[in-house]
Amino acid sequence: MDPVQLGIPKGSLQDATIELLRRAGWSVSVSSRNYVPGIDDEHVRCKLVRAQEISRYVADGSLDAGITGLDWTLENASDVRVVADLVYSKASFQPTRWVLAVPNDSPAQCAEDLQGGKIATELVNFSTKYFSDRGIDVSVEFSWGATELKAAEGLADAIVEVTETETTIRAHGLRVIETLTTSNPQLIANHTAYADPDKRRKIDQIALLLKGALDAESRVGLKMNVPRAKVEDIVEVLPSITAPTVANLFGTDWLSIEIVVSEHEVRELIPELRAKGAEGIIEYPLNKIV
Repeated sequence: MDPVQLGIPKGSLQDATIELLRRAGWSVSVSSRNYVPGIDDEHVRCKLVRAQEISRYVADGSLDAGITGLDWTLENASDVRVVADLVYSKASFQPTRWVLAVPNDSPAQCAEDLQGGKIATELVNFSTKYFSDRGIDVSVEFSWGATELKAAEGLADAIVEVTETETTIRAHGLRVIETLTTSNPQLIANHTAYADPDKRRKIDQIALLLKGALDAESRVGLKMNVPRAKVEDIVEVLPSITAPTVANLFGTDWLSIEIVVSEHEVRELIPELRAKGAEGIIEYPLNKIV
């Protein structure tokens, strides 16, 4: 089959995406002078493309699939298939919000209060539609960057900007008055490419293993040895995804128990397991949970 043309987002999501692909099983090598990274899979060809453009290229068939944010798919009004949502606890793949923010001294308390005003943003099309749908007449202008400065210094009445914590917005003397939309990274595919059986298998494989790597991100494996007489006490406190794996230790009256748990539970769980009689407790990282 022809290789799947896969768009990798150049910019803030680039390193996180390449690391996620690595944990999913693919090694991607990037050169500073080349926008076509190498990948150890003859059925995939990667291309570095700005996240803002990936959905457009997937929609028109220039790319078969790509990883980008829902926000840019909405901005470009792209007709694509969402194969997988890619969200996990690390900051680089967390959901983000596009918010409407005004200077602290602005009288505006909601979008309607900006009637006749000027809005600066990268998300021009989506923002224009948002105000239009609510019957609010504003001028929405594209911002090439430093968007917070536009409102802080009086170049715009308000901004529509992406944020996770609002820290940067508040640092510029602005306050959020509305959330326009919430976005998260997605693996998207071109409809025609996804209808091709061979390409669909490869795209589904990528989706499955990426999600498996994401599901494993905040979990660890625990393995321990337990006297047979104390197995019931140990199992009662195990927060396993499924029933724990229990196996006899050859020639002894001990059992081996293995589970997958949230890494945030481990610091409380290990002392409790020790107190209940578990020994030889091993904690190990996971690459994927499928």
